[in-house]
Amino acid sequence: MDSMLIQGVELILSQATTMDLTWVGNKEVKRQLEAAWLILSNKDLPMSPRIVGKPGIGKTTLAYCVAEEMSQAVYLFQCTVDTRPEDLLVTPVIGANQNIRYHASPLVTAMLKGGICILDEGNRMGEKSWASLAPLLDMRRYVESLVAGIKIPAHPEFRLAVTMNEDASTFDVPDYIQSRLQPQIEVGFPSQEEELAILEAHLPEAPADILGIISDFLSRSHEENRAYTTRDGVNLARYAVKLLHLGQISQEEAIQQALLQTMDSHALDFYLENCVGQKEEAISRLHELLLLGAPSALGLNEVLNLGVNDESTDDWSDSELSDVSDLADFADDDLDED
Repeated sequence: MDSMLIQGVELILSQATTMDLTWVGNKEVKRQLEAAWLILSNKDLPMSPRIVGKPGIGKTTLAYCVAEEMSQAVYLFQCTVDTRPEDLLVTPVIGANQNIRYHASPLVTAMLKGGICILDEGNRMGEKSWASLAPLLDMRRYVESLVAGIKIPAHPEFRLAVTMNEDASTFDVPDYIQSRLQPQIEVGFPSQEEELAILEAHLPEAPADILGIISDFLSRSHEENRAYTTRDGVNLARYAVKLLHLGQISQEEAIQQALLQTMDSHALDFYLENCVGQKEEAISRLHELLLLGAPSALGLNEVLNLGVNDESTDDWSDSELSDVSDLADFADDDLDED
């Protein structure tokens, strides 16, 4: 283990975090984070941004990938409701010979080595823990460990970012901390093209049509403000591909089973209603109208009345459009013969 002597106290340092991640998506938020961490002169200081958004849309991936490009040492600290100031800074541990050894957190290790620390889900911490970081987040750039009795200055190259979820299980961060965590970088849902690229990056072995169906499901759920995220889509696609690989069910059955098991029945209902049911219902209704001898124009009007307008048929496959056209032509021919 690496260690460092600070004011006569030996600190055992944490290991850097290593992950195989690639940022695929919104390049604008990447540019904003890079700008926040820039150092333009000897008197300049990097900023400590907060990255906010819904869970599962890539906030940590964004921070890690930018940090890895800028530093050889990236440290990740997972914040929880139980995080104490000593967890954030220095933790005393009793060794084998009953001596107390002081272990530096990933945050303090990054401060000492000039790395980048990501405080993940920071708004799960309470105010007491945040208060211990106040001097680090302004011009002072140090922390004080009460358990070790030392003041720890930050390396000039040290940088920090905090990710924050937008959900009901988090706390309000004190105003005096929020004013120090600037700028605020908001990560939203990716576009359908970006989300498809993310799925392809995570699952290069997956069939393209499965990923296309899942990206369509995610895009429609974002439009309806449903709580299904890119992370959900990756898990959904990964499990569907595994189910399909066993060769015992169809592709559609694999997707529906994966929806039910990785999400819930509401997700499956939404998928059937918005990604499958609308098309099948429209074609089925047209079949029924034509069998009753209705004119093709009436049949097409009835289809439109089901909500399948020009915009919603843009993503119909050629075979589905052909089915509707053939049915309408058949009705015309049948009526002409009558």
